[in-house]
Amino acid sequence: MEKELNRHKLTIIPKYGNYYYPTSKVFEDDKGKVVYYGDSNEFPQYVIELFNKSSINGTAIIAKRDGIIGDGLTADNEDILEYANKEGESWNDIFKKVALDRALFGGFALEIIWTNDRTKIAEVYHIDFSYVRAHKMNDRGIIPGYYISSDFQNKGRLRINVDDLTYIPRFNKLDRTSPSQIIYTGGYRPGMRYYPLPDYHAGLNIIELDAEIDNFHKNNIRNGLAPSLSITTFTNADTEERQIIEQQLRDAYAGSDNAGSLIYMDVANKEEAPIITPIPQNGADGYYTTVNDMVVQKILTAHRITSPMILGIKTEGQLGGRTEMLEAYTHFQKTVIEPMQSDILSVFEDIFKVNGIDTTLGVVTTRIFEDGEETDVVTSVDTEVSEESNLENIVNIQEQPKNEGVI
Repeated sequence: MEKELNRHKLTIIPKYGNYYYPTSKVFEDDKGKVVYYGDSNEFPQYVIELFNKSSINGTAIIAKRDGIIGDGLTADNEDILEYANKEGESWNDIFKKVALDRALFGGFALEIIWTNDRTKIAEVYHIDFSYVRAHKMNDRGIIPGYYISSDFQNKGRLRINVDDLTYIPRFNKLDRTSPSQIIYTGGYRPGMRYYPLPDYHAGLNIIELDAEIDNFHKNNIRNGLAPSLSITTFTNADTEERQIIEQQLRDAYAGSDNAGSLIYMDVANKEEAPIITPIPQNGADGYYTTVNDMVVQKILTAHRITSPMILGIKTEGQLGGRTEMLEAYTHFQKTVIEPMQSDILSVFEDIFKVNGIDTTLGVVTTRIFEDGEETDVVTSVDTEVSEESNLENIVNIQEQPKNEGVI
């Protein structure tokens, strides 16, 4: 019986992969000192993967980042923005990194370095948000600090040895014992005690589908030989010989460069001639094309982008124009960008206040058209007023030379 079964060489086809999209039950696992961020502690890496693999999602996040950054920070005294740390970074350099983390992950992290006498903040550094994990809350429900490592995504389900991690206490203006502290911030969400969710978290499944559609079309072209023909040979070849034959076929006929070519084989006699059977197409490519339109719309909805024109996507049959783009971008700016700017500017202002600098920071909004538009300067105060008044108030002032300041 065993010998009979061995006549057939079978290949096990692996099932579709299981992904670690977090549910409320596994999003925050605090069984150990290090609180896991999603199942297998890999949620930030999952978000980065979707950022890199989905073109629509990646473009939307970059559009948010660019909107947050605008044309840069402004302050009453712009000299205070020139120095952030001994690495030569300015506050605008920190701002650009923080803006991407806020748009991508829903939060950001900063390392605060105190002066030796603990009277002022000497330096501020950006910390990659995906490198940070919370320490388990104490009995008072307070997170005492955070662990920093670039290897969290490689640990999987194995518990991490905390002795191998860098620990930084959370920022505390009253307790300045530690020379280094961390500001870790993200938007409030019910049920989440340790970590934020990205603003577009409801669309993560559909973003993953977008990446799979791209992967389908890529492999459909790269492996063009596989879905179109079935070739049966009668050489009774062993494993090594079959691999050689397969590689020869792929080298000669697979891929887009070989589209339309003929298959030629020379055999000793008709009995050894291979059987070449065309495989009818199942229409999957058309199905994926249809699904793609739905995917694009849902991703834009998840990012609260009302018009695809903001991302440079032209909808078929859509007339478009200056007015529509301005209205769509204004809505995007007020409902999505300004709240994110407020999150960041408020933290920056608090840092300056520790050093006795009471200032109002602002961001110069990027102009879409260059024909006499007014330049919006959004400050943290303006954003708070805007939210309270249904996002209707904004400070509009004429563009001034960059070196004169705007606030």
